Amino acid sequence: MAIIHSFTPIAGDRAKILILGSMPGEASLAANQYYAHQRNAFWPIIAPLLLIQADASYQEKITALQSSHLALWDVFKSCERIGSLDTQIRSDNYTINDFASLFSSYKHISHIFFNGGTAERYFTRHVLPCCNLDAIQCLRLPSTSPANARLSFNDKRKIWHEHIYSVLNRFSKPS
Repeated sequence: MAIIHSFTPIAGDRAKILILGSMPGEASLAANQYYAHQRNAFWPIIAPLLLIQADASYQEKITALQSSHLALWDVFKSCERIGSLDTQIRSDNYTINDFASLFSSYKHISHIFFNGGTAERYFTRHVLPCCNLDAIQCLRLPSTSPANARLSFNDKRKIWHEHIYSVLNRFSKPS
C-alpha cells in the first residue's frame, strides 16, 4: 500500500470559514484537484456561494475560493489507504497537516466546517489538543461524498448553505 499525499490549502486573505475534508479520493489525486469525483456534491453545493458555475474550470474555482471567505484543506497530510473511502485509511500510518502554520497565516478563520465525520474525528483528536482554538467554532456537516447516501443532494445543499450563510451574514452586518 502506497503513501498518498494531500494538497496545499486553498485560502485567501479574507478566509473566515475553513472547510476540512480528510484526504482526497483517488479521482481527486489523479486529477490533482480537490473534489474531482464527478458524483461528489462539493462543487455543486459550493459553486453558488462563490457565484460561479459548478462546471467552471478548476482554476476558476480556485480563484473564486481565494477571493471568498471560504478556505479549503484536508486534515491528513499523508496516509495509507486503499481506494477512496475514509474507512480504508490505515489508523497506524498517517500524518496530520500543519494547522498551527495555517492558523498563523490565516488569522481571520473563525469557523471550521468538517466535510464528514473522519475529518472531524482526526482533527479533534490531533489538532485541538495542541492548537489554541478556543475562538474557533467547529461543526460537522454531512459529507459531500457519493458514499454518503443517507441524505439527498438537496438536503446536503440546504444544510451546507444554511450554516455557511449563517456565518457569512454575521460578517456582513455592521458592528
